[in-house]
Amino acid sequence: MDVVALGELLIDFTPYTGPHGSLFEKNPGGAPANVLAALAKQGKKTAFIGKVGEDHFGHYLEDILRQNGISTEGLVFSETENTTLAFVELDESGDRSFTFYRKPGADYMLSWEEVNQDLIRSARIFHYGSISMTHEPAASATLAAVRLAKEHGLLISYDPNLRLRLWPDPETAKARIREGLPYADVLKLSEEEMEFLTDERDLNAGTARIHNEFGISLICVTRGPAGCFYRAGALTGEVPAYAVDVVDTTGAGDAFLGGVLGRLLDETTNLQQLTAEQYKEIIAYGNATGSLAATSRGGIPSMPSPEQVMNLICKN
Repeated sequence: MDVVALGELLIDFTPYTGPHGSLFEKNPGGAPANVLAALAKQGKKTAFIGKVGEDHFGHYLEDILRQNGISTEGLVFSETENTTLAFVELDESGDRSFTFYRKPGADYMLSWEEVNQDLIRSARIFHYGSISMTHEPAASATLAAVRLAKEHGLLISYDPNLRLRLWPDPETAKARIREGLPYADVLKLSEEEMEFLTDERDLNAGTARIHNEFGISLICVTRGPAGCFYRAGALTGEVPAYAVDVVDTTGAGDAFLGGVLGRLLDETTNLQQLTAEQYKEIIAYGNATGSLAATSRGGIPSMPSPEQVMNLICKN
């Protein structure tokens, strides 16, 4: 395996205006699965570990993963909890907010005993997020999986993916999200998430604080149309975004991360070997991947092909 990801797999109901008014379109999503879909489009061998309901939505998601070239060896089904649902609201710029139906949801009922550990041992990169850390038993399963990946020398990718409505309070969210930071080699943050975790609005100061405290090798702060600020140790830089017609930003950050991880697999997963020029090229590829994902609705369905990404880069 190139990349194994653990976390939530769910249905995003995305709004659009139809002939009879506002309607919601069923789209497969979940941040870790979105990242894998972006990687699979690049020809990478990927596998998902997580839990869905033994229901129509759960089997639909299983089919979607398979159709997108993502292994479902690590997918398990719950007989008692339903597949998690999220209703997406879009503002005029295409930016989104979520309302989750998850009390409980099958995704956070994943236990450590259900995690396919052989998949993790077989991979080069392990990716996880914080949404699987909001409730037990998935919270403990997530951290146990990360520790296993670390023990076997995998590159570790982490996306805090802040959704405050899923946590009992902001203090609990900050404490639990920070538990995932010591293991990460690659960290993707939004500006909001960086400020939440560091109490810093300045990108240089906030990323320096994270690097100094946790030793994370590559920190990417995605900024929507403003592009990406990154820190690789003492090296920092900003890479501009690509101008596109934004329809729905759901999954754009995941596409960015999938683009970055894919390029790291092509170059090297030893981040200390990368030059400043290589970092810029890798981040630019991630920016283009994320930009293109925002031009259509949904998470998994919006992931672009390498040809589309390179066409966008070459046009600029």
